[in-house]
Amino acid sequence: MIELENVSKTFGGQVALSNVSLKVERGDMAFITGPSGAGKTTLFKLLYLADKPDTGTITIAGCNAADVKSSYIPLLRRNIGVVFQDFKLLNNKTVYDNIALTLRIRGFMEREIKERVHSVLKMVNLRHKVDNYPLTLSGGEQQRITIARSIVGEPTVMLADEPTGNLDEENEKEIMRIFKQINAKGTTILIATHNRMLYKNTARKVFTLETGQLKDEEEE
Repeated sequence: MIELENVSKTFGGQVALSNVSLKVERGDMAFITGPSGAGKTTLFKLLYLADKPDTGTITIAGCNAADVKSSYIPLLRRNIGVVFQDFKLLNNKTVYDNIALTLRIRGFMEREIKERVHSVLKMVNLRHKVDNYPLTLSGGEQQRITIARSIVGEPTVMLADEPTGNLDEENEKEIMRIFKQINAKGTTILIATHNRMLYKNTARKVFTLETGQLKDEEEE
């Protein structure tokens, strides 16, 4: 479901990724870790087609990224849910409208939008915040809304970039509970994190990046 083969990327002559190969099978949840500047964010940008590799191939959600025309990228992204560390919520819209926006763009009927929004809010335990605005929520609540927004379109793949980076331990546990629940429904998940406690003793694949190079794959 997610596969990189010999992927390299440079910026201004500086190597961000060097000959990276990894594979996350359909329905798996895996982690990618490494210090700041190791290349995790660059890798994620390549996966959701915000950028292209200099060399190598990327396959995600059943598509070879090299074969995807620019006009088709928005359609492919419907199968890829992305959770950002900085949330990227619209502060002038309610929780409901933040989550509903992508469905409205895709032309869903309002009745189905309402059903889906309330369903994902129930999953993240925030139905009571449906009419709130993002800035009235805690950091943990905003991240859970970000997750709800990413799964409302029922993507086959989820990418989470440092999803607990600014959260306390209690919120970390809640976010991971939600990811496990999403994964149990069949969504393939790749989580980038520098926090070893998220993947310790999970028996999940862990990929480690150091200065753009992938170390040996392991399981925790």
